[in-house]
Amino acid sequence: MADGYGASAFLGVSRSLSGRAWRQRPAETATTRAHMQALGLDEMMARALSARGVAADQGADFLKPTLKALFPDPSSFMDMDAAAAAIVDALQSGASIHVFADYDVDGASSAALLVRWFRAQRADLPIYVPDRLTEGYGPSARAFDTLKARGADLVITVDCGAAANEAVAHAAAIGLKVVVIDHHMMREEPPACLAVVNPNRPGCGSGQGNLAAAGVVFVLLAALNREARGRGLFEGRAEPDIRQWLDLAAMGAICDVTGLTGFNRALTSLGLGVMSHWRNPGLRALLAAAGAEPGPAKTNHAGFILGPRINAGGRIGKSDLGARLLSTDDPDEARMLAQELDALNLARREVEAEVTEQAVRRVEATGAHADDSAAVVVSGEDWHPGVVGIVAGRLRERWRKPVIVIGVDAINGVGKGSGRSQPGMNLGRAVQAAWNEGLLIAGGGHAMAAGLTVAADRIDELRAFLNERLSDERVEAVAQDWVEVDALIDPRAATRDLFEAFEQLAPYGPANPEPLFALEGVQAREPVAMNGGHVRCRLVGPDGASVRAIAWRCADLPTGKALLAGQGGLNLVGRLKADDWNGRRGVQFEIEDVADPRMV
Repeated sequence: MADGYGASAFLGVSRSLSGRAWRQRPAETATTRAHMQALGLDEMMARALSARGVAADQGADFLKPTLKALFPDPSSFMDMDAAAAAIVDALQSGASIHVFADYDVDGASSAALLVRWFRAQRADLPIYVPDRLTEGYGPSARAFDTLKARGADLVITVDCGAAANEAVAHAAAIGLKVVVIDHHMMREEPPACLAVVNPNRPGCGSGQGNLAAAGVVFVLLAALNREARGRGLFEGRAEPDIRQWLDLAAMGAICDVTGLTGFNRALTSLGLGVMSHWRNPGLRALLAAAGAEPGPAKTNHAGFILGPRINAGGRIGKSDLGARLLSTDDPDEARMLAQELDALNLARREVEAEVTEQAVRRVEATGAHADDSAAVVVSGEDWHPGVVGIVAGRLRERWRKPVIVIGVDAINGVGKGSGRSQPGMNLGRAVQAAWNEGLLIAGGGHAMAAGLTVAADRIDELRAFLNERLSDERVEAVAQDWVEVDALIDPRAATRDLFEAFEQLAPYGPANPEPLFALEGVQAREPVAMNGGHVRCRLVGPDGASVRAIAWRCADLPTGKALLAGQGGLNLVGRLKADDWNGRRGVQFEIEDVADPRMV
């Protein structure tokens, strides 16, 4: 196929066993050559860099990002200077300041960043995290009443609050000052408070809309240092070095699935470097509770080992456990919290598996997963609200369209749901539109994820609204739902050296996808179905060379069935992963998609 932006089917795959077409990831030839010359890269690596939209003069900053080169001016964020001034004013006056955080990893990381900065000022910052079941997402009048009763003068909301106009108005009415730090979609009219800092706020000129809340808070810390420095608060003592807390910014960025480009990439890459020392007592204890070994931190640590355990507190346990864990400097407290979160995560897995099975049966019985509808909305009585987001993500992967999963409280007739979207479809905007239409009790989010509260008797109406609202985006998203391949290799070339060469592109995430490699004409030998629906096998090429492989959660799908049948002559696309079991330092091929040329 020609290099560039054509859409020729790669290896002739116009419809894989998952229903998708393949193409080589588009890249500009001139930019590829420029990267080869400027950075000394081979063509395969240079092309991958170009394919990720890295301009000819941006390659060095992409491969070795630095805060010096990429840190934005805090003042470029609307209300950032006002937020810093208000917080330092309250700190200097001895006012009682509290942080109100969302119950996920991003909220916990954001709260911990602020707690640690305040601790460096020899000041306490109490944490308030709403209970997912009894309070729902974000600030409420009830929560602000509670904080006022505790003596709070100023509340800083993190990872929430940007759309809480009514609750913030109530706070003002009871004499409570509020500063909002958020990154979610919001209304044109911001909450009326001291400051609303949100790179996705209409009119904000920061250009940092891909930041998680923890990233916005990290910039706030720089603004706080600048404000405090200007007032002489650091005279006679060291100014806090916020770089020591980059691991928390990275946790938020990775676990909130943000676009890892530009400054956000620098935060994440450098944050993983800080995390690798495992100095944060909470992260170190949680790693031990998970049975993982300390060492160089990767996105896998944040996204699949630490993140789910931190989230488990907000999902099915005590909502503030994660924030407390990331904030503490007491090793004993950290160990206790980590063990509790690890136990909650095990329970969460069981609940999640049960809800997933029920949701799959319910949807596939109606055919809603396979029709032309833009989104799937599925509900069930007493599905735990703490796992519906994870289930939605699983089903989104399975059906390649946005999915909203709603757990309905049969007693009060109210459903709490969470959704995950398909690239090219802005689910948060659609949910916000549903709220504007009066279909929801509450709702909001961003392009790839959203949360909502809805009356049970309006779920069908909501489904119809979202399908109509997203229909045009669905057409475009389906047309763009290619499996984009970086390079064609054979099993003999699937080596540790190739894996490590491409690791220069890490950390991966939205806007910087993990490299995908294609194998042509291979056979799946020694296939084994594993617990959880995974399939393990060995992929053998025509010359007999082989590579170990695994495919996740697909044993009951066409891709998994083809692998389990031991078919030969298959084309596959997947990722190279490190395989260090028993010190072997090899690689494993993680299968993304399978195509049978005889069926294309």
